[in-house]
Amino acid sequence: MAGWRQAIELAMTDDEIAALTALSRSRTEPASRVWRAQMLLSYRENPSFCAVGHRLGVHHQTVERCVKRALAYGVLAALDDRPRPGKEPTITPEAKAWLVSLACDKAKDHGYPHELWTTRLLARHAREHGAAAGHTCLANLVQGTVCKILSKEEIKPHKVRYYLENRDAEFEQKMAEVLCVYREVEVLKKASARSKRWGKAVAIVSCDEKPGIQAIATTAPDLPPKPGVHASFARDHEYKRHGTLSLLAGIDLLTGRVHALVRDRHRSREFIEFLKLLDAAYPTGTAIKLILDNHSAHISRETTAWLDAQPVGRFELTFTPKHGSWLNLIEGFFSKFARSVLRRIRVTSKHELKARIMAGIDDVNRHPVIHTWSYKLAEAA
Repeated sequence: MAGWRQAIELAMTDDEIAALTALSRSRTEPASRVWRAQMLLSYRENPSFCAVGHRLGVHHQTVERCVKRALAYGVLAALDDRPRPGKEPTITPEAKAWLVSLACDKAKDHGYPHELWTTRLLARHAREHGAAAGHTCLANLVQGTVCKILSKEEIKPHKVRYYLENRDAEFEQKMAEVLCVYREVEVLKKASARSKRWGKAVAIVSCDEKPGIQAIATTAPDLPPKPGVHASFARDHEYKRHGTLSLLAGIDLLTGRVHALVRDRHRSREFIEFLKLLDAAYPTGTAIKLILDNHSAHISRETTAWLDAQPVGRFELTFTPKHGSWLNLIEGFFSKFARSVLRRIRVTSKHELKARIMAGIDDVNRHPVIHTWSYKLAEAA
């Protein structure tokens, strides 16, 4: 015959009672913690498992287990579930390491036509070849498990992140030369602000080409916005191509004025035509310093021969390093011009496109902006 249950004496400090009282009234804590806090507080008032269970609507054995946990591990520790061992992992650490190393290879290196792995393909390969590699635990591997293993190791074999290989051994030296030109611009600006006039007659121009500007025509008229109907212009998806144009432009870093030339192509003869445009824009005694990239038209024999025929000191060229066109300030102007003028432009012919581009350049020159280079400028000698 079972004996009477003995009441368990459970001592609590004032801090523990205050913490349990706050938890028992909480609306944000997990329900299990709130219930256990109420059990312990009720048991403190009436040390009877059955009475507390009847009051709270739970089985008396539930109350007994909660009180015994509080006695064994502490009042506040009894509010949480005890850690459980869980199921033993079936995939060994060695198999996970093999799978991760496999994901770091390309799928094509293992005989697949795919360039990169997909998680389904990786799971299938592991199921088919895992046993041969000594990992029989991967026989039933599924895609979801592959995702979890790779996510834990922060591996994403299905994605590509691009980088730029440094292919110019003299990159730092050439970058320093460009930065020195920008430094000279800052010195000339400060000298002009103090004396209200330029010292040495010099013009510093950042120049480049923007090829492939498409002359695209609509096949149906654009529909204007209508309040309450559609907020933007409506345009038919079909269009007609009329060819492309190239914009050769240079921005004077001291005045903000843009010199531009629009042609069908951008060969050496077009670049020489642009140089002649610059030559006519500045007085004879002005030294014109150009910042430009290593495009073939800039270093061709035809261009070099024309430059050699000019007076000494008239043109001075500073080239950006290979893959260093971002050092050329004109690229920022091209980006802004493309976003403000060229984006979504529609014309009926290449002639109209040329006129629109030159009108945009004229609009810029009506309110010229003097651009300032700041990146690593303090490091320039």
